[in-house]
Amino acid sequence: MTETSFTPGPDTKLAFREALGCFGTGVTVITTGTENGPVAITVNSFSSVSLDPPLVLWCLGKESNRYDAFSTAKNYAIHVMSEDQHDQALRFARNGWVFSHADWTPDEAGTPLLSGCLARFDCRLSAQHEAGDHVIVVGEVKRVMYRTGKGLMFKRGQYGGFIDLL
Repeated sequence: MTETSFTPGPDTKLAFREALGCFGTGVTVITTGTENGPVAITVNSFSSVSLDPPLVLWCLGKESNRYDAFSTAKNYAIHVMSEDQHDQALRFARNGWVFSHADWTPDEAGTPLLSGCLARFDCRLSAQHEAGDHVIVVGEVKRVMYRTGKGLMFKRGQYGGFIDLL
């Protein structure tokens, strides 16, 4: 077992990213509607913020080719992906403008709602905060859906599953 220690900086970005990858997270796909159609992005930086009011957050990379669509979105849905949605999460990570591989329906605001996810949080933008090379997007949750099942996890660049005991 090798231990690495360093001070984060421009020369250690890759090592810093590798250290962050030690923390396993769930996988989410966030969707919104645009004048050019639906768009999605795969994100693992999702977290709860507050129960009252119901707030959640996720982080949007400023370098993302979907930055403009999501930084201006007033409504969006956060989908917690199930283990059997691995392929869908990968496809949306590569190209968020193609929905032909997904089963979805638009809500009344035009936000794409993906079927088969473990949970979904329908949100209205509450706040955005600049944070280095990302923007922290805070949403007020307007509607929730959830079910039991195996969750899709991400750790050290790999996807895997986690059994739900409920």
